[in-house]
Amino acid sequence: MSAVRDLQGRLWAIVGGSSPLARAFAHRVAARGASVLLVGRDLDDLARTAADVSLRHQVEVLVHGCDLGDPDQVGLLARRLQSEAEAGRLDLLLAAAIMPSQAAMEADPALVPPLWQVNVTAPIDLLLRLAPAWQRAGRGTVVVVGSVAGDRGRLSNHLYGASKAALATFTAGFRNRMARAGVHVLTVKPGFLDTGMTWGLPGIFLPGQPDPVAGTILAAALNRKDVLYVPGFWWLILTILKHIPEPIFKRLKI
Repeated sequence: MSAVRDLQGRLWAIVGGSSPLARAFAHRVAARGASVLLVGRDLDDLARTAADVSLRHQVEVLVHGCDLGDPDQVGLLARRLQSEAEAGRLDLLLAAAIMPSQAAMEADPALVPPLWQVNVTAPIDLLLRLAPAWQRAGRGTVVVVGSVAGDRGRLSNHLYGASKAALATFTAGFRNRMARAGVHVLTVKPGFLDTGMTWGLPGIFLPGQPDPVAGTILAAALNRKDVLYVPGFWWLILTILKHIPEPIFKRLKI
């Protein structure tokens, strides 16, 4: 266990709790004394992670089943979290997403609405429901995991990228709103991470490892950073990419 227990009394709700990044983040905050609520669809997997985190760090770790594809379940999750937000002890990591292939969605546009529901509508719905409680409490940290894919639409993944661009735009405005109440909102834009979502995909290079990435995210959140590219070199890559003139960019196969 970490000698620094500076997060005692905080509850970190981690949505998308089965992902490698979410598990690593759970260990990071628990090591510093925070209680954890793991949220996701696979209750068996969440329970295994909860038992491991609790045993290693001697903190309370609970689980909550929620499919972000079901708006009613998102509402139930919000109701569970509202009292914690009102009490001023709720922090939130939104790390859930789905990523059907670009080719699959082009072939079957019916795959696009579920993508939008999980990646955009559900996170926005949850945050809007919790916002008044956070504002009344005047305290809280929100970490929204987006993607570098949202910075510029590319041939290979512009449908997924569009969902992340929408989430980033909302998060920027939400950060402005919540800052007035003392609630901090961090937008995280990961590049490639070494996870099941990216395994075997073409074009993956220099993937970040979940544990050090989780540590970087937590440090950024505690230091009240607004936007984080992780690993950090992605800021330079995306800065270059965004400045390529459109007549040239549209001919690139990326």
